[in-house]
Amino acid sequence: MSNAKAVMARDPLGMSRREDDPAMLRRPVDVRRGPTGWYAETLEDALAQEVPVALVYNGISHAVMMASPADLEDFALGFSLSEGILAHRHECYDLEVRQEPQGLAVHLTIASQRLAELKARRRSLAGRTGCGLCGTEALEQAIRPIPPVQAPTLPDAAIQRALAGLAKHQILQAATGATHGAAWCDGLGRIQLVREDVGRHNALDKLIGALSRQDGLEASGFVLVSSRASYEMVHKSASVGIGALVAVSAATALAVEQAQAAGLLLVGFARPGRHLIYHCPKAVPLEARAPA
Repeated sequence: MSNAKAVMARDPLGMSRREDDPAMLRRPVDVRRGPTGWYAETLEDALAQEVPVALVYNGISHAVMMASPADLEDFALGFSLSEGILAHRHECYDLEVRQEPQGLAVHLTIASQRLAELKARRRSLAGRTGCGLCGTEALEQAIRPIPPVQAPTLPDAAIQRALAGLAKHQILQAATGATHGAAWCDGLGRIQLVREDVGRHNALDKLIGALSRQDGLEASGFVLVSSRASYEMVHKSASVGIGALVAVSAATALAVEQAQAAGLLLVGFARPGRHLIYHCPKAVPLEARAPA
């Protein structure tokens, strides 16, 4: 990646982006306006970059995903943890992002026992944007056992507070309109960390990787995603001990079943002033006030 000094620009929504940001590309586009008296003008648009990223473990290529070329160290680490390749980040001894002729490759050096287990799984992914099941060789591999988690007691006001603050933290989405966000929020709904990607699974993996570098997860915290809550989003969250997942869009039936199996708090259709509780392991009293 370039070490050149970043040149700052203002996008249409007033948020600063780097013109050399690897996750986006600027291109001229024709804007057609109407319907009374159609006319065109040429403007510069910011496009989200989407590139093939190979995950290589001890020299063996295991997965190729389409992803935004940013925070790839977090992506590789988070994917490794959420897919059960690693049980702990310390089992990754080295990690390096390399530019390859056809894209990017993240080379990880992992514990020999983990590599042996990875070879035994014989799972090879070659998917579209954030597709986590492409290449699974058997039906029994598609839905893996989900570990139990401890769900926090999450006030409604905390969900709404996090939702209200999400957009201002999604800088890449504001510039391009083409990316998903995953945010880690504390028990009061204050956003602590955000990662973005063209793929919703990738955004969550990036967040998981970034969180793994911290000392530990706050027990009362939760993840907020700008997408639907699919089976994989629930499974990835539970696999690293996250007890609550809030999604801006709906949950799938399998996601609800998995949340029930894990004891995970699952919330969907989170919109201003309203959200749906798909599964709540603990009774939470209705609140009239937002947290201070």
